[in-house]
Amino acid sequence: MKHEELHDKSDEEILFLSVKKPAVFEVLIERYQTPFLNKVRGILGPREEVDDIVQETFVKIYVNAGRFKIQQGASFKSWGYKILLNTTFSHYQKLKKSDGALLRVEKEVYEAFPDKVEDVETYDFVASVLTRMPKQLGRALKLHFLDGMPQKEIAALEGISISAVKTRIYRAKREFKKVNSKINN
Repeated sequence: MKHEELHDKSDEEILFLSVKKPAVFEVLIERYQTPFLNKVRGILGPREEVDDIVQETFVKIYVNAGRFKIQQGASFKSWGYKILLNTTFSHYQKLKKSDGALLRVEKEVYEAFPDKVEDVETYDFVASVLTRMPKQLGRALKLHFLDGMPQKEIAALEGISISAVKTRIYRAKREFKKVNSKINN
């Protein structure tokens, strides 16, 4: 099959073809390289690791191509982005350990934010939003909601009062909502 003919095929068809003909996978790389790079830069900022993360994502997609199943409401695109976000978040965790906190994350927002984030996909999404927030606010949300740290412990860690922690979390939730709405629009 000629390269031009592949461009008319769906992402899912190309993925399935690439299992038997690895060269076909190049079409998916052409389609998703730039959007993936932009997504990772949007989460981590302009870091040198961005290209490596995208390359690792494509390797994971290719290696796991046989596991992809077409389901209603689940496209290759959503599956690919899920792998990209998981890979990005794994790198984010490593960067956070080596660089220190990379985080830059009101009533209706407070109620909308879960008490504890346990779903990996949700955790990845929340972490990506937190990286786009002012560091102090993002850190408060991360410690409380992602790490499950009580407000009293956060106050001790940050050297501030519990009421200051509550205020930060309240403001951070408002900021989270603003950042989240920008991402989704």
